[in-house]
Amino acid sequence: MEPVLNYINGTFQPAASGHTLETVNPATGQVITTVPRSAARDVADATQAAKAAAPAWGARTMEERIEWLERIADALEAEAETVAQLESLDTGKPIALARRVDAARSVANFRFFATYAREQTVQTFTAHGAINHVHRSPVGVVGLITPWNLPLYLLSWKVAPALLMGNTIVAKPSELTPLTADFLAKTLDRLELPPGVFNLVHGYGPDVGQAIVEHPDIRAISFTGGTATGKIVAATAAPMFKKLSLELGGKNATVVLDDAPLDDIMDGLVRASFTNSGQVCLCGSRILVDASIYETFATKFVSAVEALTVGDPTLDETQMGSVISKDHQAKVESYIRLGLEEGGVLLTGGTSETAPVDGVSTEGAFLRPTVLANLDASCRTATEEIFGPVVTLHAFANEEEAVAMANNTEYGLAGSVWTADTARGHAFAQRMETGIVWVNTWLNRDLRTPFGGVKQSGVGREGGAWSMGFFSEITNICVQQP
Repeated sequence: MEPVLNYINGTFQPAASGHTLETVNPATGQVITTVPRSAARDVADATQAAKAAAPAWGARTMEERIEWLERIADALEAEAETVAQLESLDTGKPIALARRVDAARSVANFRFFATYAREQTVQTFTAHGAINHVHRSPVGVVGLITPWNLPLYLLSWKVAPALLMGNTIVAKPSELTPLTADFLAKTLDRLELPPGVFNLVHGYGPDVGQAIVEHPDIRAISFTGGTATGKIVAATAAPMFKKLSLELGGKNATVVLDDAPLDDIMDGLVRASFTNSGQVCLCGSRILVDASIYETFATKFVSAVEALTVGDPTLDETQMGSVISKDHQAKVESYIRLGLEEGGVLLTGGTSETAPVDGVSTEGAFLRPTVLANLDASCRTATEEIFGPVVTLHAFANEEEAVAMANNTEYGLAGSVWTADTARGHAFAQRMETGIVWVNTWLNRDLRTPFGGVKQSGVGREGGAWSMGFFSEITNICVQQP
């Protein structure tokens, strides 16, 4: 594959230093291509281009920008298979998952914000003989920093509303998964998006991400990634009074109440645990089960997990591919070993040495879905984010204990509750300290709703009106009537 390049001011170019990185297929260990190892100079060039393009882009009408989003959606939809193939190659996720989730959602993000914007009306408030007009204007240049697990899905989730509200962009994708961000840049270039409106700078987080956060002309930062990095982003951006949206880590609880119809929900529970090898911030990595049904649940759950097809991500029948890298594989395996040291019992799965995946490259970063039981709910394995195909099972005696266990973590991103009584599930969900709770479903997303977490899972919300608000500045204009 030809080298990936930065996209700055409408041109594809290497890093100013000429330095490059390699991007690797995690399913085979083979090098795919090279990526610019950019630095602050490249970010400065991209920011200068974005700043120069901002007045003209911001002056376009909302309808013009909506039409641009629709054109981008059409172009990505026409190349959906290419997007899916690139995403599977870059991440090691199954091609079927990349088609169903990554490619489809990337199109949907642009379509949604175009449609949603058309449905909005100008807000006005009348009082005391005056009319107050709520006016929105662009923030200006915004920085978008996205992770490796859902590369184009999450980049498009930020790009679409940022463009819609009249901003220009400096974006940094993960250095581990640059291919679909590059494809988006090529798509925008082919569509002749004005130069400087969208700029893409590749490289390491400390080099490129930090330079984006530090640059005084970048007035808002939307970051999705790990909590540790999020703390650095916040510490840097807050004293500069930048707008900040942080979607960070999670250690989400899946709560199974005693009346849950196990046979009906088992596929949903497995999906909530192991989609994308558990590398989704919304996955339920702690399953809390009423003690009265625990043994039955464990038997059924392990059987369903062992039925998953793990292997070559290029095959249509594969349900779980590799994790993102050999380094990440080693991290996940360290938690499996920690779980055993903490007294856990391995119900299925294990490390690549104890439970190897057949029919795949030995250089690939493959793990079997792993289930650990008998762990204390407050132990490290049950409270620290693993971000891989590892789930812990815990029994609770009553709902009070279940609520305490669900909230016994520094994270608060998502969760799910499973029960035959939806009113009971709704009531339980309201007691969970988390940004999103699903009842009898998982990853069922209405893009109009707020997305984000509490505690160390982030700051702010995105989605629908929340995204439009974040990517705009609001002025109230009060006009006294004659």
